[in-house]
Amino acid sequence: MRKVMLLLPAVALTALASVGTAQAESAPGCAGTVQIGSTGYVKKNGTIIASVKQFKGCGKNWAYTYVWDSHAAQPGSFSSSAAMVVNGSRDFNSNVNGTNKQDVWSKGTNTLTKCTRAYGEVWGDGNVYWGQTDERC
Repeated sequence: MRKVMLLLPAVALTALASVGTAQAESAPGCAGTVQIGSTGYVKKNGTIIASVKQFKGCGKNWAYTYVWDSHAAQPGSFSSSAAMVVNGSRDFNSNVNGTNKQDVWSKGTNTLTKCTRAYGEVWGDGNVYWGQTDERC
């Protein structure tokens, strides 16, 4: 039995390594954001449709929601949102909505000394699907 080795060009390997990952560059108006805590997920009928992450930078906390390609490609429109949860309560002043936007950043909150988590929603079929990150204190 002969072994056959498949050689792929470096470009193809790089493309394969990056499939399905979304890298948020930075929050609007803040070039130095860093993810804190674990990534949360929004699920629809057990299938992940979006990721939710919390970032810190520029003296603020930020929520970030990314709607996965598989959901965004579905027929019809969708909406998504990102907001911070501060000391257990959703901060509606930080909430930002996006229609047919795959990535949404919340407004930054001055809450680095408080317990926070990022919260994200996706809707458009008459139901609201949500997810959140772990709490960071």
